[in-house]
Amino acid sequence: MTLAVSTAMTVAWAASAAALAWYIASVASEVTYVTLADGRRQARSLPLLFKLLLPFVGNLDAVFARQSISRRAEQKERTLVSAGFEGLLSGREFVALEVLVPVVAGFVWCAAVCSLGVIMPESPLADSSGLICAAGVALFAFMPGLWLRHELKKRHMSIAKSLPFVLDLLTLGVEAGMDFIGAIQRNCQTRRMDPLNEELTRMTHEIQLGTSRRVALKNMADRVGQSDLKGFAHALIQADEFGVSIGAILRIQADQMRSRRFDRAEKLAAEAPTKMLGPLMLFIFPAVFIILLGPVLVQVMKGLM
Repeated sequence: MTLAVSTAMTVAWAASAAALAWYIASVASEVTYVTLADGRRQARSLPLLFKLLLPFVGNLDAVFARQSISRRAEQKERTLVSAGFEGLLSGREFVALEVLVPVVAGFVWCAAVCSLGVIMPESPLADSSGLICAAGVALFAFMPGLWLRHELKKRHMSIAKSLPFVLDLLTLGVEAGMDFIGAIQRNCQTRRMDPLNEELTRMTHEIQLGTSRRVALKNMADRVGQSDLKGFAHALIQADEFGVSIGAILRIQADQMRSRRFDRAEKLAAEAPTKMLGPLMLFIFPAVFIILLGPVLVQVMKGLM
């Protein structure tokens, strides 16, 4: 009877593990999209842990409906929109994930560490299991915020790199006789859909729906929050207010963007030696030490034995 019970438990655990592995694999293979202003869908990648926990976020709606938490959710909503995740992940869902990720993932992490400590009681892992559990929970607690900051920085960097080239194309189009909106639409049709083109497409869509050009430009600047794009939008708004030629403003902005990009490249080049110092100390010097003193240490060990 005992053998039958243990066999049944083993089969049940194996079936549960297989079902969990199948669920994780199916969730990992899903592709998440955001819908652009013109109806096209653009792929956006979410961490696997977010995909696994998102179905359970709805159970916490009553908790995160409080006013104090709602303000934080609104701040995260704006950051998610700037990072390009509007419609895919809301601010309330992100705040809920900030709670669920350390709780659920931290519990699994601590359970795994404790299980290894029980299986191998003589290992150093058993003595420092509490510290390892605390470090894992802290890492999972900071993970959502770090991921969001990374995605926002990556999107802003992409916009900063694309903007000078796009401004050159818009300048050529406007000076060739095209109107400003037509030049933007032409640019969006001929170039691949990157973050800058996504925002320009949304701006032109708002103008086509009846929004004035000034308001659409201001909305784009506030929505993205990238310094170069904000400067470009505010320059066009002022040109529209004072009746200055759009072509002249675009050429000035293109020159300024190229100058800023060159300055950023010089700054990164100046920072490169300092950033290389860490890997140099961590990898190259120990390797040289081992190569030079390795044979000597081997001979010493043989003499001691």
